Amino acid sequence: MIAKLDGPLMERSDRGACNGHGGLSLSEAGHAHVVAGHDGPRTGGGMDIKVLRSFAAIIDEGSFANAARKVGISKSMCSKLISDLEANLGTRLLTRTTRAVKPTAIGLSFYTEISDILSRIDAATEAVRSASQRPSGPLKIGSPVQYTLKVFQPHLIRFMEEYPDIQLDMVLEDTRSDLTREGFDAIIRIGTLEDSTLHARKLHDARIMLVASPEYIAAKGSPDSPSDLRDHQCLHYTNMRGPSTWPLRHENEVIYQKITPAFSSNNGELLKSLAVGGKGIALAPEFHVHDDLVQGRLVPVMQDYALPGVPVHVLYSSRKLVTAALASFLDFVGQLHLD
Repeated sequence: MIAKLDGPLMERSDRGACNGHGGLSLSEAGHAHVVAGHDGPRTGGGMDIKVLRSFAAIIDEGSFANAARKVGISKSMCSKLISDLEANLGTRLLTRTTRAVKPTAIGLSFYTEISDILSRIDAATEAVRSASQRPSGPLKIGSPVQYTLKVFQPHLIRFMEEYPDIQLDMVLEDTRSDLTREGFDAIIRIGTLEDSTLHARKLHDARIMLVASPEYIAAKGSPDSPSDLRDHQCLHYTNMRGPSTWPLRHENEVIYQKITPAFSSNNGELLKSLAVGGKGIALAPEFHVHDDLVQGRLVPVMQDYALPGVPVHVLYSSRKLVTAALASFLDFVGQLHLD
């Protein structure tokens, strides 16, 4: 699936109907009706929500023992709940071996449906709780180094002032962090999004430009067209996706100019220092080189060929509960004017 682009925080995508399995009825929008029962909330077919949570936990954790600990029940109770669930639905949902527990094809489909339902229940519960509570608790956000320092820092100060009970942990790194494995609540990412199950909220487009030092231009001259870059020392940022190609736009045409880098690095600050030192032409975000342009340490190159802006998104999990702290952060950054 492609990363889901968000509008309002609580917006959800529709799914097709799935019904006729032992009384469980999902509407065309993927809802399950929940009614009160003696043992807790149940679906419209009389199914305890704890049964659904236990099944989902088994898929998430990969074993009955880990799932039981996650849900807070015994392993034997967890096994019984799943056996009763399969009997209720009239089909096998899991394949059990001595080494692993894996979903069957219909079990995986069932997991996908109920995961959305459980996420909505959790989100609705959290929304009710947070409506009367001040957002608080830990919040771990990953963000590119220079983007945070040059663009985001003043807004972070205001966020801390508006939400003093949120303990913000801002991890600055330029690598593509794994949100789920590394425990982030959200990450800010510059560039084209990869295929993902993550939700994405676009913040703005960052302007990109070619720059060099006045000394380099005096010694080597300034390129006038994309093909001229073949005769220049190009400083290439390797965290850009794809081959060593720079996109240049002239009027309505985008030209993808292949370059042979004189120097490559995954660190934008190092590349900028080399450009300031007269070692070549760098492709860089405007926010990263703004001060150097103002001070005359760098000058724009090939201004007739504007570079397409690079999108900046905040990403967060489509599976994990959106806490009041995260919801506050997403709403806050969504209202910023960062262009």
